[in-house]
Amino acid sequence: MHDAAIDAVRGPSQVASGPVWTVRPEPFDSDIAAALWRPYYTEVSDRWYQLHQGRDTDPEELEREIAAETGGDLAPPRGVLLVARYGGEPVGTAGVRLLDDGTSTSTGARTSTPTAELKRVFVREDMRGKGGAPRLLAAAEDAARALGAGRIVLDTRTDLVEARALYTRHGYVEIEPYSERQYAEHWYGKQL
Repeated sequence: MHDAAIDAVRGPSQVASGPVWTVRPEPFDSDIAAALWRPYYTEVSDRWYQLHQGRDTDPEELEREIAAETGGDLAPPRGVLLVARYGGEPVGTAGVRLLDDGTSTSTGARTSTPTAELKRVFVREDMRGKGGAPRLLAAAEDAARALGAGRIVLDTRTDLVEARALYTRHGYVEIEPYSERQYAEHWYGKQL
């Protein structure tokens, strides 16, 4: 991965002694990953239920869904989970996994650019606005390149306006659907 994206980086307005952002790979099944997965899933789930049903997610459903989404698709060699830390404290995640390797299954010849998928982009609410999301996004793009991808795609929902704005600001454009996930409403892609 590109050193600038994962090494310690100070925010533009920070003095030399201020907190530092770092982004590094983390095992998908670590305690740190689990601790960040819970607020991510809670937020996106609660936002959907609040919008469509006027309530938070049922706690039992939340536990079932958290348990069902292990993150195993973010394990090497075809994936990676990145954790952002601010002043050493884990505060955000981004996952990357290869969707395809750009080869034909019958001949093994390269037929297209390998594609990676961006998943679980999240910065804790209390840490937003401090420059972490762009750092996570840059590190995820570097990770996709390191996996051999020449293109990165993602899906998201209409109500996640902050995420959609982040992607657009960083060169992602809306594309045709590449997946049929229950909550996917918008699909984005970017050449790497």
